[in-house]
Amino acid sequence: MISAAVGDDHVLLVEAMVPMLRKSGIDVVVSAHEFGQLVASVRAYEPDVCVLDLRFGEHDHHDGVAAVQAASPRTRIVVLTADATIESMVAAVEAGAAAYVHKSRGCASLVTAIGKVMRGELVTDLPIRRHGRDSAGTDPEARLLARYLTVRERQCLELLVDGLRTDVMARRLGVSVTTVRSHVQALMTKLGVHSRLEAASFAVRHDLLGSPVTDGPAGAAERWAGGASLR
Repeated sequence: MISAAVGDDHVLLVEAMVPMLRKSGIDVVVSAHEFGQLVASVRAYEPDVCVLDLRFGEHDHHDGVAAVQAASPRTRIVVLTADATIESMVAAVEAGAAAYVHKSRGCASLVTAIGKVMRGELVTDLPIRRHGRDSAGTDPEARLLARYLTVRERQCLELLVDGLRTDVMARRLGVSVTTVRSHVQALMTKLGVHSRLEAASFAVRHDLLGSPVTDGPAGAAERWAGGASLR
């Protein structure tokens, strides 16, 4: 059974959440309503997962991700927050969070996220929002997201758009298949997408890569429509 600590200063929310988690097979070993209490509890119990609100009272605890991780390095951190901004999500993931789930998504999404992080996945689950576009038809937030990609993640995104399989990407980049999968998962998390196909389509739709790797976005889009392999 998965063990979990829950940290949130909204008492009513915690009282509703804990029974639902337990019904889903997650053993909530402790719930804390103060940040210091949460860190101490995580250090004492070393749970598999810590469900962490980013705000306790008037204080922003983006640095709390690192504090909880330091208290128990084996504990995976699932951020549960009302902050739906991309900047907050990226900051939490870069600090070490394994998942970033918006509170509006509900308990079922939280349980799903916990299951995924226990399998070693990175998870983001934010509300779908509509944004304005610039004169070129590109979502300004899409370009903001792309700025957070590392050089390797951008290279992987280019190869995804080119329709290459994971093993081919690994040979092209001179790294292991495991490393490619890690980069791909990271870029998916930063872009807020849930599949390789969605990542490639997102990059093509918003022209995030500029010069194409081979025959350009139009050719890549045709390959996705034709069912190019995404393994």
